[in-house]
Amino acid sequence: MNIILLSGGSGKRLWPLSNDIRSKQFIKIFKKDDGSYESMVQRMYRQIKAVDASASVTIATSKTQVSSIHNQLGEQVGISVEPCRRDTFPAIALACAYLADVMKASLEESVVVCPVDPYVGEDYFKALKELSVQADKGEANLVLMGIEPVYPSEKYGYIIPADKAETSEVKTFKEKPSEAVAKEYISQGALWNGGVFAYKLKYMLDKAHELISFKDYADLFNKYDTLDKISFDYAVAEKEDKIQVMRFAGQWKDLGTWNTLTEAMEEYIIGDAILNEKCRNVHVINELSVPVLAMGLNDVVISASPEGILVSDKEQSSYIKPFVDKISQQVMFAEKSWGSFRVLDVENGSMIIKVTLNAGHRMNYHSHKERDEVWVVTSGSGKTVVDGMEQDVSTGDVVTMQAGCRHTVMARTGLKLVEVQLGREINVNDKQKFPFE
Repeated sequence: MNIILLSGGSGKRLWPLSNDIRSKQFIKIFKKDDGSYESMVQRMYRQIKAVDASASVTIATSKTQVSSIHNQLGEQVGISVEPCRRDTFPAIALACAYLADVMKASLEESVVVCPVDPYVGEDYFKALKELSVQADKGEANLVLMGIEPVYPSEKYGYIIPADKAETSEVKTFKEKPSEAVAKEYISQGALWNGGVFAYKLKYMLDKAHELISFKDYADLFNKYDTLDKISFDYAVAEKEDKIQVMRFAGQWKDLGTWNTLTEAMEEYIIGDAILNEKCRNVHVINELSVPVLAMGLNDVVISASPEGILVSDKEQSSYIKPFVDKISQQVMFAEKSWGSFRVLDVENGSMIIKVTLNAGHRMNYHSHKERDEVWVVTSGSGKTVVDGMEQDVSTGDVVTMQAGCRHTVMARTGLKLVEVQLGREINVNDKQKFPFE
């Protein structure tokens, strides 16, 4: 089974745990059997592999998310990188060209496309396999998954099937309605359009060539920024005559707001927090190294991270985006392919950062024009290279680097260090990378 996971979006609605680099699908809030936590993308990937260990998974995403994906899933997962945002149809077209030209997938193979971030159970992934099998039959060019509505939602588009069969032809599509209109749709047997569908690879490549002039994957990638922004539904689904929908009545939640996200949490507290006995339906996620104390609160979410602190009524938490848009600051936490960094302090002329490198990984070999840096190793062991000079380092060692010198650090074990940046102008763009052998 070939699966394309659409991983897009920035982190406005789940601030302060998410930001422009760390989208909601990378927040680790789901508790595993061993007591550790996993993110939406890790949970989704694990569930796919549990149902079909041989499934080929490709994640269609922006370049800002690549490091987080490698950090959380490893290097083995396929990634189709969008040079810029161009909505779902161009993203799917690029991912299909990637499958055909880079991964050498057969044009007769079926492909399932789904978002990376719904909260679902194992039956969802069994349904994905059935969707793939249905696409293989060739009865329709496009097979959609229609989710049985549990309430008259105004957030989703609707699919009106021709009948009540388990798999039926699609009669029509409906845009996001008012609650009253949604009730009317549901009375007609309408299903939520969750953006899940399957097709044969050849079909989608033919559609891509029909709507976009390109030769192959490399050509499409190079001209991607010239493409029109258009959704898959507008470009393909709503114009397709040979189209079916399969019903899905299992668990499916869109965890797009704090209100819905806390509904999926198995515990009330993640991190260092205390709730007194008067608290009711209060969830706390604390990524800071200071405690949170909540007293006598009802229906509240508290979220604390290096980006900021949110204290909100759960219902009102759905409306935070315009307020978050007014907040302007640099990214304070990010996952990289080699580990992660967290900004501890920012002042004029200095910045202090805690850096964590995973064992066997290293930073890019790079230099800075406008700032000096100092590394203080706080745990682990590794090796630094400064202007070609190698030095073994371990806990307590200090390494200094003047502006202009090339440097990197490699971790033998898991390695943590505090990086002090000093300069009149400290800028994230002040970085030049060099090849390293």
